[in-house]
Amino acid sequence: MTLANTVWPAQSANARTARNVLLALVGTLALTVSAKTQIPFWPVPMTMQTFVVLVIGMAYGSRLGVATVALYLLEGVLGLPVFAGTPEKGVGLAYMMGPTGGYLLGFVVGAWVCGWLAERGFDRSPLKTFVAMSAGHALIFVFGVVWLAQLMGLEKAFIVGVAPFWAATIAKTLLGVVTLPAAWKLISRIK
Repeated sequence: MTLANTVWPAQSANARTARNVLLALVGTLALTVSAKTQIPFWPVPMTMQTFVVLVIGMAYGSRLGVATVALYLLEGVLGLPVFAGTPEKGVGLAYMMGPTGGYLLGFVVGAWVCGWLAERGFDRSPLKTFVAMSAGHALIFVFGVVWLAQLMGLEKAFIVGVAPFWAATIAKTLLGVVTLPAAWKLISRIK
């Protein structure tokens, strides 16, 4: 069971499809807002985008989480200004082939892993949520750095693509550790 299925159970196939489409659209909207919102942080401003990617994976489950992130990426491919820095830094496939392309691919993998772990109860306790969120963030960074390394070499890719973001990543991971188990506790109290 996922948070989405627990909060909004759907009995028929048509009801599940309608729910999933609506959740995917809400998820892409949340991803867009999280990409566009910069929060002052040290050493660089942060967005909440990776947090939202991983929470979508954990709340929706692996399949719907991946479908939501894939829909978001499709919106970007089609030229909608859904990513951080768009339209100023370009749009569409050209933007996605730039320095952030690996991170965008990592979103899909991170959402799937976090969703898969959540389907096995990793979103119900702080420790397990920490493990899931850490794994999701690590995968996003791996894809991002491997992509960047093709453009600038591995050492510079790490310096530019990971080092400035460690503090924000820890903060977003800890926010997930607080948020997801708390959501499950709230749901159990309501039911």
